[in-house]
Amino acid sequence: MATITAASPRPSAAPAAMEETSKAMPSESPAASGGNASPPARSRPSLLVIFSACLVLLGAGGPLLLRVYFVHGGTRLWLSATLQISGWPLLLPPLCVSLYRGRRHGIGNLLLPRRLVGAAAVLGGLYAVSCFVYALGSQALPLSTSSLLLATQLAFTAVFAFLFVGLRFTPFSANAVVLLTIGPAVLGVGPSSGKPAGESSRAYWTGFCEAIGAAALAGLVIPLVEVATARYGRRTGPAARVPPPYATVMQMQAVMGAAGTAVCVLGMAIKGDFQAVAREAAAFGLGAANYYLVLAWDAVSWQLLNLGIMGLITCASSLLAGIMIAVLLPLSQVLAVIFLHEKFDGTKGIALVLSLWGFASYLYGEKAQKKKEAQKMREREQEVALAQKTADVESAAP
Repeated sequence: MATITAASPRPSAAPAAMEETSKAMPSESPAASGGNASPPARSRPSLLVIFSACLVLLGAGGPLLLRVYFVHGGTRLWLSATLQISGWPLLLPPLCVSLYRGRRHGIGNLLLPRRLVGAAAVLGGLYAVSCFVYALGSQALPLSTSSLLLATQLAFTAVFAFLFVGLRFTPFSANAVVLLTIGPAVLGVGPSSGKPAGESSRAYWTGFCEAIGAAALAGLVIPLVEVATARYGRRTGPAARVPPPYATVMQMQAVMGAAGTAVCVLGMAIKGDFQAVAREAAAFGLGAANYYLVLAWDAVSWQLLNLGIMGLITCASSLLAGIMIAVLLPLSQVLAVIFLHEKFDGTKGIALVLSLWGFASYLYGEKAQKKKEAQKMREREQEVALAQKTADVESAAP
């Protein structure tokens, strides 16, 4: 992304998220090609970035199904946290196929470096904690409210990206972060704003703070994944010249998912969730069979969402991942109103408008930034062409 500037150069092994306009520079001098500087190619998102963004959108059902679990009688917090991170075994078949197809480069060269595996495991444990805190907030809040609060993750992602990745704010990106922070804060106007019927104000505000805490933890993990990939993902030998396949993204997600699942399973064992599953299924409002279907499809939806986020971080930047999470906001609002019949009042409407305004501001700023960079590149090419012509004239002079 144009607004991301890493503190240290990103390794050649990190897959390019955008086709940099510098690749459009001609291999020979402008003078050799007729003296006219060719205009730089317009940067476009790679197929991996588009694919990852689609996965994020497909995973929008994860928060919805998690809320369905709580609305119809689910109460196990560590179980709900496990659902958000335990779908990683679904990656094993495509990962094995991807490694087999790339075996000509050497299977060992396609596997993650050991230090990156260790870093991903630690980050997976931290992400599991954020999932647990998010489950705490989701239990007390309507889906529309918790989704709006989760949008503050972008602000935390931007702050931590500034501290760890070297994010440089532009007026448009700063405006987007401010609006996406103020929007959810509007939900705090009035103690009854979005509070479910029969729920105490204390429980509502506790869930409110827990949702903000989950956004902060997730906003910390996302830039740290980018830092770990840049610092520990370097490859040597022939593999350094081969762009890593999407297997790199799946491996990162699998390692983080496995480590996070271990943390959640430990929490389930301590809280006795394994023994309570059968009792909870029997008392579930939609029936025992639908209880297990909700759990299964929720795990699948969250896995799609997590894989898409990991793909955006690895193939693009942590800020773009935070932006795509904010894009889920209007979709979650629509799903909550349609399927859960939640009330969409004026306070939530104002928060939604401010959040969408912030997202639009970011997109416009990115477009303006890329246009400015393209113009600077044209000017540099013209300067090079003029200097080459001058040198040719001077060398031809007697």
